[in-house]
Amino acid sequence: MPSPNIYINPFTDFGFKHLFGTEPNKILLQHFLNELLYQEQGRIVDIQYLNTEHLGSTAPDRKAIFDLYCTNERGERFVVELQKTKQKFFKDRSLYYATFPIKDQAQKGDDWNFELAHIYTIAILDFVFDDDKHSDKYRYDVKLTELETGEVFYDKLTFIYLSMPKFRKSLDELTSNFDKWLYAFKHLSEMDTVPNELNEQIFLQFFESAKIANFSPSEYKSYEDSLKYYRDLKNSLDTAREEGKEEGRVEGRAEGRAEGRAEGQIEKQFEIAKNLKALGLSFDLIKQSTGLTYDELFKL
Repeated sequence: MPSPNIYINPFTDFGFKHLFGTEPNKILLQHFLNELLYQEQGRIVDIQYLNTEHLGSTAPDRKAIFDLYCTNERGERFVVELQKTKQKFFKDRSLYYATFPIKDQAQKGDDWNFELAHIYTIAILDFVFDDDKHSDKYRYDVKLTELETGEVFYDKLTFIYLSMPKFRKSLDELTSNFDKWLYAFKHLSEMDTVPNELNEQIFLQFFESAKIANFSPSEYKSYEDSLKYYRDLKNSLDTAREEGKEEGRVEGRAEGRAEGRAEGQIEKQFEIAKNLKALGLSFDLIKQSTGLTYDELFKL
């Protein structure tokens, strides 16, 4: 059924890449990165999108494609990712992905002195970390630090995680352009007009680019397919999560809460895996999302 919304959902693959990953809209990504990083690295004058196909030296590595990979006029690298669902070992994954822009800077020959440009990994998350102990903290800035002093030991590797469900500011609470970006991104598909608080040139371009009515027939079909995939994935995970909680409660009453939750969780991991398999996801992604082994997945 056609979407009744005025603006696209930026949490879909198509929506995210259309708004931030196309040449006509790269000013949007540049402005977002400037607002995200201005305190640390100053103003980005220009960005260029980079090809990711050559990054990996092995077949598995070449499948590790980023949503967006770009550089600026100083040669600094930016990996910008949208993560729609929780994945087991997600932090390990983001660290692993950061090695690709490192290797991408290697120079052939004996004269290279190993100097590297700064690498930023920016992940926009449509979920909350399981081990998150901070109810109101939605932005995490991570660097290599010396534990005793707390001082930054190496400043050229930065990870920024934005947990969007925890960004709860209303329009009248937006105090910076960065706040406005997060609000516009989170609520875009819910709005039918541009709020007065976002009536600035950069955000007007953002909303104009997000209008579904401006799409060509092929773009509209691609968006609808991407939206259906997003909804199916989200509904499957939400349903499995709720059923897992309920089953855990039932088992807990019968056999003890701890044991019931554990057994219910294991069974629900298999249920989630079955649903994701039916959606056509790869075994690699299903394994990351559920924690099941390849042997267990092959038996589904």
